[in-house]
Amino acid sequence: MGRKNEVLVGLDIGTTKTTAVVGEVTNTGIDIIGIGTSPAKEIRKGAVVNIDNMVESIKTAVDEAEHMSGYRINSVYVGIAGNHVKGQNSLGIVSVKGREVGEDDVQRAIEASRAIAVPIDREIIHILPQNYVVDGQDGIKDPKGMSGVRLEAKVHIVTAASSAIQNIIKSVNRVGLDIDDIVMEQLAASEAVLSSDEKDLGVAVIDIGGAHTGIAIFAEGSIKHTAILSVGGNYVTSDIATGLRTPLNEAEDIKLKYGCALTSMIAKEETIRVPSVGGREDREVSRQILGRIVEPRMEEILSFAFKEVVRSGFEELLAAGVVLTGGTALLPGTNELAERVFDMPTRRGNPANVGGLYDVVNSPEHTVGVGLIVYGSKEMERDSVYGRKTNIFGRMSRSIKKLMSEFF
Repeated sequence: MGRKNEVLVGLDIGTTKTTAVVGEVTNTGIDIIGIGTSPAKEIRKGAVVNIDNMVESIKTAVDEAEHMSGYRINSVYVGIAGNHVKGQNSLGIVSVKGREVGEDDVQRAIEASRAIAVPIDREIIHILPQNYVVDGQDGIKDPKGMSGVRLEAKVHIVTAASSAIQNIIKSVNRVGLDIDDIVMEQLAASEAVLSSDEKDLGVAVIDIGGAHTGIAIFAEGSIKHTAILSVGGNYVTSDIATGLRTPLNEAEDIKLKYGCALTSMIAKEETIRVPSVGGREDREVSRQILGRIVEPRMEEILSFAFKEVVRSGFEELLAAGVVLTGGTALLPGTNELAERVFDMPTRRGNPANVGGLYDVVNSPEHTVGVGLIVYGSKEMERDSVYGRKTNIFGRMSRSIKKLMSEFF
């Protein structure tokens, strides 16, 4: 296309850490050129609980990413998650009076789908087209150029708590950054790990984070259902701390180094050193005991996800099975356990189709950061075709940033 290379940044504000990923969008794809991480202790169930500490976490991650990439970061695509994020399907209907459907008609139909009851304390963050119907003919991906009288747009609408959005914007603005867009995390992760074939066949992405598990179901090439469950890897850590009587930070280390989601995969003779509390001596414990703590909780998390897939009504459409991602998906045995719970093919999702520092981000824990860049690049592509549109969160971010500069 001859377009000048652009640099996009994905900011994943997670429960356990904040990650900034820098990617250069070229004519041939996306090259990862930098990444920065910082511990994040001020997110609870997807909401910021201490802006000062969150600002420091974002700044540390961004500074590290700038140093690695050699690029000055000015704006970011930010992920959002938490049980306050809700998805629902909607339908927009407009008249086209028997003429050919144009881009304006498509946009009118999508806009008409916004006519849903949204509480005053919530904001729409996504309107994701699924397919279109022209005079009763369903399953149309692109209705432009077709003749008809009635155009219907089937869409998936995602909303989030206004307060959570405002706090994210404030935290990012106080670092001196603008926001390009706010993106649901499992949608971003899907952009990084799914192929178009999987989206066509039908697939469920299960993004297991620290405090929550995000679900996104695709079929016939479009998103059909999203949900966020209030369970995640932190519950595994808490169980380990209680079961082995060890501090939480030590329990997290034990989980990362020795955790396994299937006890049957652990040799009986394996042992681990467990730090004690109150100055007591470390203990030597069978690793199978750890497995018997981790497996039930992981099975519970996956069972909750399976029940949500069944509740959605799209279980029978998942010909491509399940893709697991998120930091907790790194636990050995998770794939095998998920196949048992879902009774369908399962694979672990790493970021795909990116170059540059691919080996640095080749992990499920970086799918959201990389996916935010992929999402941003696709938005850029659409804007270049249909004309640049000002993003509502971009406008909100710049307004808050301006107000803050006047008072501070």
